[in-house]
Amino acid sequence: MTTVDRAVLDNPVWAALIHDQRHFADVRGQAARFRPEVSPFVALADRADPAAWADLAELTESGVDVLMPAAPDGAMPGWELTGDGRGVQLTGEDFVVAPDPEAVVLTEADVPEMLDLVARTRPGPFGPRTRELGTYLGIRRAGALVAMAGERVRPPGWSEISAVCTDPAYRGQGLAGRLVRAVGAVVRERGDIPFLHAAATNTGAIRLYLAMGFRHRRDVNFHAYRKQ
Repeated sequence: MTTVDRAVLDNPVWAALIHDQRHFADVRGQAARFRPEVSPFVALADRADPAAWADLAELTESGVDVLMPAAPDGAMPGWELTGDGRGVQLTGEDFVVAPDPEAVVLTEADVPEMLDLVARTRPGPFGPRTRELGTYLGIRRAGALVAMAGERVRPPGWSEISAVCTDPAYRGQGLAGRLVRAVGAVVRERGDIPFLHAAATNTGAIRLYLAMGFRHRRDVNFHAYRKQ
């Protein structure tokens, strides 16, 4: 396995936005954000630096929530904490990947169905252009998209598997696990290592990921902020 920098996973959105995913970013000084139609995630070079928060304020509209992983408790002056959640970060050095013959690459033409599936299953933030962040794979039954997974944040050497979801009528058939392995195969083929985040309350998914070979790296906070 190629040696990669694990430290970038301490601030993966920042690392992604100033490197491989810079073309999806708005950057000012020590702050960066995905363009809103791509993702609500933002990042700071140093989350304890007031100057970085000032840079973020220049990038952010008032009254709009932005999301920041691994943010400190509370908020800087001029910002309101509007939501938070606990999660885990898992890395896939030992994750066994496998292409899936039933998985199809999802394209721009599939975006309406992808947005509909996300709205019904709520795997996490997903916008009209999120699909452009990496490869998204889906499984169809009777022509309808019933499960999908893809890539989101891509710091150097790593790729986050995200938007893992299955139509409730098709759960229990192992579709999500198959798609996670198939997306993982795309990541490995490119020479990167898969990683992912999961809500701490989603214990069933976490058990599945650990059984598939992911390792728990750290606990993560996800905070939503709004500029006042």
